[in-house]
Formats: sequence, C-alpha cells, structure tokens
Amino acid sequence: MFAVIETGGKQYRVKQGDVVRVESLAGDAGDAVAFDNVLMIGDGDTSRVGNPTVEGAKVKGTVVDQGRAKKILIYTYKRRQNSNRKQAGHRQNFTAVQIDSIEA
Repeated sequence: MFAVIETGGKQYRVKQGDVVRVESLAGDAGDAVAFDNVLMIGDGDTSRVGNPTVEGAKVKGTVVDQGRAKKILIYTYKRRQNSNRKQAGHRQNFTAVQIDSIEA
C-alpha cells in the first residue's frame, strides 16, 4: 500500500517503513507526526484519488531527525570588469520522517 501526501508545498509518494526527507516540521526526534493532506492511496490493483484530498485518510509517522542539507553554492556573474561577482551559499532545513502507518 502506498500514499501520495502533500507537505511543505511538495508531494511525496510514501509507503510503510519509508524514511522521507520533508520540509522542516516542528518537533524533536521521536515525536509523532500525522499528515492529513493525502492526495491518493493505492493498493495493488485499486487506487483512490482525492478531490483534492482523500476523505478520512491519514498517514502517521515518527520524526527521525532534524537537520540541514548539503550546501548549495550560488554564483552570480556579469561580464563587466570586476563589478558584479557574488558568491553565496544556502542550506535547506529538513525533517526526516519514518512512515509508520497509512490509514484509509
């Protein structure tokens, strides 16, 4: 059984036992988290697609880790003498969630 959930403006296809990195959520390691925005549930031959969400469906998980992703370097350059060269970096926060159950 799998589900498609939406959190942080992104969609994730999850199944029981998966560890998914989602946008930063409140909570410490070991805390329970529930996703109510379930867009689709599938089980082998059958699937239920929500309009926009599947009513009564919920995905439950446990927070495994809070962290930051690897640094992404941003470099801007304009081909004038030495006037416009900038380098910056960005590290996105994430929450690793282990999916415990999918309730249809």
